[in-house]
Amino acid sequence: MHTGGEPLRIITSGYPDIPGKDILAKRRYAKDHLDHLRRFLMFEPRGHYDMYGAILVEPSLPDADLAVLFIHNEGYSTMCGHAILALGRYAIDYGLVKAVEPITTVNIECPCGLVRAEVEVSNGKTDKVRFSSVPSFMLANDVSLRLPDGTAFKTDIGYGGAFYAILDARQFDIAITPENVGRLTRLAEEICQAVNDSITLAHPDHDDLAFLYGAILTDGRDMYEIPATRNICVFAKNQVDRSPTGSGVSARLAIQHARGLIAPGQVRVFASVIGSSFEGSVEATTSCGPHEAIIASVKGKAHYSGKASFWYEEDDEVGRGFIVG
Repeated sequence: MHTGGEPLRIITSGYPDIPGKDILAKRRYAKDHLDHLRRFLMFEPRGHYDMYGAILVEPSLPDADLAVLFIHNEGYSTMCGHAILALGRYAIDYGLVKAVEPITTVNIECPCGLVRAEVEVSNGKTDKVRFSSVPSFMLANDVSLRLPDGTAFKTDIGYGGAFYAILDARQFDIAITPENVGRLTRLAEEICQAVNDSITLAHPDHDDLAFLYGAILTDGRDMYEIPATRNICVFAKNQVDRSPTGSGVSARLAIQHARGLIAPGQVRVFASVIGSSFEGSVEATTSCGPHEAIIASVKGKAHYSGKASFWYEEDDEVGRGFIVG
């Protein structure tokens, strides 16, 4: 499937059982013992540098309809909004959850916690999906840092199931356009390095969640009155999200709310670097440990793109998976 152009390879069979008492334990087991399969499925010749995947595993939470591990070019993320939008449709279309019109709820256990997806169903067909994320919050604002060349910049740090450095690209006089993706990717890498060198992240729920997932460079249009705002998310190992990034939108909403730029119930449109869009809003306010937080609501639609089967021949060393660059 793909959501707003961002791929999602859903692994439906052939993966070994992944033991663990909870989803984070399963994530650690997959990292330690099954990482060759992540490379096999994400890297060339079967995938590419920006491939993304979902491994369905046995849920550990009693309210979960399914559980998922997310995989990409670097490892295993804790939350993925574009994947949730796809898995909501998939769960109903493939019989994991019985369809109920006009809205079917699909509870998905992610490494960051339980995420509720609400799938529109009409005449037996699934359509758009809205998810309510885990508590999202602004960890820090207006942090002053420098790039290796000495360029000063300010960034916020937000959490939406994963931590991001979120900042206005106008500080670097660069627009969020496809033509600038190379420059934006290099810039995001330097921003993440500067943040990691200066800031120690912490999450009140679990240490496994306390890492910087990526950087989100925005067009600076954070006021609610402006109908749409564009951003690019560069995550993992300089992987560029083609969608607006569901967890990133959640983090952006948390920051906008903390700054008084959006109120509960107001809807904003978030566009990606290729122009695909999600709707986002503040569903409710809450807390996460010591942090004032929100429940973000993100809406979009995923589409099916095909099916594939993969196999490995013992003498195919290259076929184990590789990336160039």
